[in-house]
Amino acid sequence: MIVELSIKDFAIIDNIKINFHKGFNVLTGETGAGKSIIVEGISMILGQRASKEMVRTGKEKALLEGVFYLENPNKINSILEEYGIDSDTNNYLVISREIYSSGRTISRINGRNVTVNMLNRVTSNLVEIHGQHQHQSLLKVENHMKIIDAFGDSNFKKLMSEVKDIYEELQREKKKLKELSLNIMEREREIDLLKYQLNEIDSTNIDKIDEDEIISEYNKLNNIKEIAYNLGQAYNILNNEDFDSMSIIKGINRCITSLNSIANYDNTIKEFNNSLESINFELQELSRSIINYLENLVIDEERLKYLEEQIDTINRLKKKYGNTIQDIIKYRDSIENRLHTLLNNEEAINKSEKRIVHLEGKLKELCTKLTEERKKISKNIEFLITKELEDLNMTSVTFKVNFEKNEVFTAKGWDKIEFLISTNKGEELKPLSKIVSGGEMSRIMLAFKSILASYDNIPSLIFDEIDTGISGRTAQIVGEKIKSISKNHQVICISHLPQIAALGDSHFLIEKMNKFGKTQIYVKKLDYEERVNEISRLIAGVDLTETTKQHAREMLEMSKKLTV
Repeated sequence: MIVELSIKDFAIIDNIKINFHKGFNVLTGETGAGKSIIVEGISMILGQRASKEMVRTGKEKALLEGVFYLENPNKINSILEEYGIDSDTNNYLVISREIYSSGRTISRINGRNVTVNMLNRVTSNLVEIHGQHQHQSLLKVENHMKIIDAFGDSNFKKLMSEVKDIYEELQREKKKLKELSLNIMEREREIDLLKYQLNEIDSTNIDKIDEDEIISEYNKLNNIKEIAYNLGQAYNILNNEDFDSMSIIKGINRCITSLNSIANYDNTIKEFNNSLESINFELQELSRSIINYLENLVIDEERLKYLEEQIDTINRLKKKYGNTIQDIIKYRDSIENRLHTLLNNEEAINKSEKRIVHLEGKLKELCTKLTEERKKISKNIEFLITKELEDLNMTSVTFKVNFEKNEVFTAKGWDKIEFLISTNKGEELKPLSKIVSGGEMSRIMLAFKSILASYDNIPSLIFDEIDTGISGRTAQIVGEKIKSISKNHQVICISHLPQIAALGDSHFLIEKMNKFGKTQIYVKKLDYEERVNEISRLIAGVDLTETTKQHAREMLEMSKKLTV
């Protein structure tokens, strides 16, 4: 459940903090006081798309933070572990979002930066918000199947997954058949192209070419004169003498002779001499190797030309078929497979057509089963919704889930589902959009929420003005229904009705005031007398009389006696 909500520099909110409680939390206030902005702030924390326009004018960023207590932490903690986020030993979860005036946003869970997708995956198990827009979502026929499917158990979800998998496999096979069924001219054109490319690659024996070795040999032959000149220079320095200088090897030999004459006087000198003898041996070996290399160094123009042609061939193939020889070989194998497929086109088409028939048969079987399961769920929902609506003072209502069959398969089966309703005896069933008023729609949505609450195990529910279009006895019934939900879920409810406000376990007043030339929102948890005054205002408006206050006290006392 939501334990604490902090909002700073968001819309017209300067800085507020609300400590919510278990059970039924009610938020009231004048129209336009900012109640829905608080719900909007919670939505941002939960991962709703943020906008820089929500940052308070003149501020760099908005900061929103929610502290949640996890009564059943296992599911959330397993997700956190998957993302490498530390969980709290006391089962608290802290989610924050920073929305910058530049449009940038930062989301964090327990201090760890997360993506919006990661955030949504966690928060979808924490809070569900029912706002005015959800009335409209219930009117959209495409959402009706989603609602029915939400009531399915794990076996039902597995069946849905099987339908989706087979459908996607069928689509892939149909795409494959379409590719196989190219017209004859296109097919022959592609075959000719593939044969040409295959021949061009194979004629070079590209798989037997060692590119590094070729380039190394080419560099040697192409620079053979420079190699010979510089090696000759090195050999001369080691061995030859002129009138004013001595070769390196001869100089070292003289050093050895000199040291030999004094080696018996000191062992260190002997070591010097031994080192020089070793160096002299190595230099003589090096000198013989250099002269041997030079004697075998031959300019082979034909070999050089061959290597140039090989390098040009490799570069030409790279431009066409890949950046490396491995890429070229990989491309070669892929076009060989494609050519094989085209040359065996008729056999492949027959095989693909048989595969499609098999998959369609399997999908038909699964879709039939899925429809049967949906109809079982729908019968139960019809009963439960009718009962809930009767409890919500819609005593003559008939609710039905209507099934039609799509002409084609979809990833969700072949069902077309629409909710039909008759709110008065003797009236025919009609789509929701054609029959219900605002007050009826609020109660229908609440009925669905009441049932779903026991299925989805979401710990916190937020109702943003669920009381639209209702009053009197109906308002009392709606309030009692919300109170009933709050026995097993934390409920946060924005309301304009005294009947609902009086049933709250905790009551918060939202006020908008002008201070220091700026509009600001303030939140206050009300004590008993303050609740009396606020409920009196909801009853009578601006003028608070002792009569309305007494009525408010009676409503509060009656709420204490209510058992739901």
